[in-house]
Amino acid sequence: MDFSPFLIPIVGMMIPIVAIILKHRERVERMRIEAGDRYAVPDTSKQDGRIEMLEDRVAVLERIVTDRGLNIAAQIEALRDQRGIDDALAARSEARTAARSADLG
Repeated sequence: MDFSPFLIPIVGMMIPIVAIILKHRERVERMRIEAGDRYAVPDTSKQDGRIEMLEDRVAVLERIVTDRGLNIAAQIEALRDQRGIDDALAARSEARTAARSADLG
């Protein structure tokens, strides 16, 4: 076999380059595994509380839909009207309080 005089230095330079690349890949894979472990362990107490809250909300929605029939839109409008009335009463009460404060001060 006839080896080229350039082949030996090329192979000599390739060995450290390949070693650096493999070491980098190993670090990246180790970081990926650690990140996966960090996110793989869920906080079950938080999830249980959230699931329970969502189940309660679904139960309420089911009750609204099945118990009250089709007059939901009317009830929503009534709540909006009530909110408007509550806002007006609160504004009137604040105005009275401000007037009394001005009279006393």
